This record gives sequence, C-alpha cells and structure tokens, in this order.
Amino acid sequence: MRNLFMIGLGGFLGAILRFSVSGIVQHWFRSFHFPYGTLVVNLVGCFLIGGLSHAAELRGLLSAEARSFIFVGLLGAFTTFSTFGNDTVSLFRDGEDILSALNVGLHVVLGLAAVWLGQTLVSLPGK
Repeated sequence: MRNLFMIGLGGFLGAILRFSVSGIVQHWFRSFHFPYGTLVVNLVGCFLIGGLSHAAELRGLLSAEARSFIFVGLLGAFTTFSTFGNDTVSLFRDGEDILSALNVGLHVVLGLAAVWLGQTLVSLPGK
C-alpha cells in the first residue's frame, strides 16, 4: 500500500510539473504552431530517467520505494516518453537490437494509428 501511495504522490507532482514546464516553455517560444513545451518536457524526462536509472543500477542508490516514486510516479506522469526511451535503450544495451527497433516502430506507428482511430470514431455521424 505504501508503494502505491508513493507512485500516486509522484504522479500527482509529475503531472503538475508537466503542465507547468510545458506551459512556461511554450510561452517563452510564443508559438502555438510547434509543441516546444512537449518537446522540452519529453527531452528533460528522457535525460532524467536515463541518468537516474543508470545511477540507481550502478550504485544501488535508490530504494524500491524511491524508484517507484521517481520512475513510475514522477517521471511517468511527467512524460511516458521517458519510460519508452529508457525501455528502448535498455533493450538495445542488452543486445536486443531487433526488439529495440520493434519497440520504436510499434510505439510510433501504432500510437499514431490509435490517435487517428480515436479521432475518426468520434467524428463518425451520430456520435
């Protein structure tokens, strides 16, 4: 139960950080034609999960609760793209080149297809 609380707390804070950082960055660029805020959030999240997860693996710096709070909760809510990036690099590092490429391809192609399908279904007459 404590682990779920830590994930929930991290998720709460990560979602607030995502909203805040993305909005600030988007305001700095004063552009609504390109999602600079989303790009920055995703890149920052990838940098943080890469460094922190590697440090945790090499040095055993984080407890299981701290990992749940940071990786699943905080960074998971800040950006799931960071988790995708970390999973893909881990597969590649472990010699699973085909699975790494498959992970990228499936996420991009199926993710875009799922967005298109959701929008299409909502746009159908009578919906």
